[in-house]
This record gives sequence, C-alpha cells and structure tokens, in this order.
Amino acid sequence: MQIIPAIDISGGRCVRLAQGDYARETVFSDDPAEVAARWQDAGASRIHVVDLDGAREGRPVNAEAIQAICAIATVPVQVGGGIRDIATIDQYLNGRVQRAVLGTAAVKDQTTLLNAITLFRDRIIVGIDARDGMVATEGWIETYSLSAKDLVHQLAELGV
Repeated sequence: MQIIPAIDISGGRCVRLAQGDYARETVFSDDPAEVAARWQDAGASRIHVVDLDGAREGRPVNAEAIQAICAIATVPVQVGGGIRDIATIDQYLNGRVQRAVLGTAAVKDQTTLLNAITLFRDRIIVGIDARDGMVATEGWIETYSLSAKDLVHQLAELGV
C-alpha cells in the first residue's frame, strides 16, 4: 500500500474544503512548499498536489506555489486541478511534475483524454470526484449525469 499525502492549494495556501465547498475552507499553511518538505521528512514517497482554484476556473492558477513545491521535492509530484488541455499537461510534465491528473477533462473532453493517453500514457492519472455516487466536475461545482462506477468502466476501456 502506498499512502500519498495531498496538498490542496487555494489562494497560494494549503487548505481543505469541506465536501468540496469553496465557502467552507480551512487554511492549514501559507507555505505549500514547506508543507511538502514536512511530508517528505515524514517519509512520503510521492506528493499529490491539487490546484483548487485551477479546478474551479479551468486553468492553472497556483502555478507559482506548485513550482515552489517541485523545486524542493526530492520525491515525485503529481498535480491536478485546472488541467484541461494538452498544452497544460505538456507544460507540467516538461517541468518537474511526474504525473498530471485529469478530472473534468477526462469526463467532458474525450479528445483531450485520448490525446493525453496517447502522448503521455504512463504519466497521466484520472481522478474521479463523486458526490452521492455521481461524478462531480469543475472542482466539485457541477454534478455530472454519470455514475462514478460507470465512468471507471468507460475509462478502463479507453486504457486509463
């Protein structure tokens, strides 16, 4: 078993949202890179980073904080949130990010998903957020009319 600590970033700070609700945010630190260093010192073998503002806005927003994490990381970093096109995936993967995590794009944009699988196969992860068994997209803002279980089956058939 591998336990992967997550660093959720909003407004450049480490936060946790209550059930994906941006209005119910708890701030844990103003320094995401320092939090990543603590996770590494505690033995983390990988760090999962989510740009929550990016997930909501559909584009990377907290790139500076993510770059700071990658600059100090001695373990692999995977990043999600606001990754909706091949150019963004390429930018992250040509930086120090080991894996890009697709969420909304994997549900709403099959062309981007298929291109990502073809171009970056082993460096793509699909994250599925679900509320009451139904897929949530756009940073938990929308509930999609597809069950998480059905999406998992569809993704597996595509080679994810």
